[in-house]
Amino acid sequence: MSDPTEANGTAGADAAQAAEAADSGAGGTGGGTGRRVRVVLVDDHRMFRTGVQAEIGRTDETGVEVVGEAADVDQAVTVITATRPEVVLLDVHLPGGGGVEVLRRCAGLMADAERPVRFLALSVSDAAEDVIGVIRGGARGYVTKTITGSDLIDSVFRVQEGDAVFSPRLAGFVLDAFASTDAPPVDEDMDRLTQREREVLRLIARGYAYKEIAKQLFISVKTVESHVSAVLRKLQLSNRHELTRWATARRLV
Repeated sequence: MSDPTEANGTAGADAAQAAEAADSGAGGTGGGTGRRVRVVLVDDHRMFRTGVQAEIGRTDETGVEVVGEAADVDQAVTVITATRPEVVLLDVHLPGGGGVEVLRRCAGLMADAERPVRFLALSVSDAAEDVIGVIRGGARGYVTKTITGSDLIDSVFRVQEGDAVFSPRLAGFVLDAFASTDAPPVDEDMDRLTQREREVLRLIARGYAYKEIAKQLFISVKTVESHVSAVLRKLQLSNRHELTRWATARRLV
């Protein structure tokens, strides 16, 4: 864009004003402003992904570039890690552990100070446990699938910029949920565990053998044993059966 101070005459001033108006982002979409955002779609329904891609993925018009898709947790983690999008549109209910599991396994990407991957939940569900679960997991917002295409595009750009975004009906609900005594309390026992210990805990509770856990987390069996011992000690449990009951009671399985 030309520097307005270099513009000559009325035509130059008008051009500068027009460019300035374009930069203001009127209309909420990115196509006319030159803004771009790279997005990954995660949903187990292929037809829904196709519909979202058709609605928001016209990059020249919307500024949204869909760089990958996934239908389950493992695919999601693989695609997100490989493409490093700026925003992930994440369904809550997915094969392999759900959206919360994707968030857990992508915690390092979310924490990257220079190239953070941000998540926006996009779901048919407006259940309290789903909304609160993904927000506590690190998602920047939660919108339902009734959202319009233009509003979804606007939400994606807002999340890219670090805003928290919720469907209008959910915004008040989320505030009430976290402010009320009914909101899930901070779990002090879980807070004692490291991120890796939590990963091992969940896999143990799901019945994985030590060798299977080691393979999935790319660590040694001895390291798995050390993590299990640390978890048992911190939670004051005696064996993996007690650990499984503890995790099941907290719906971590």
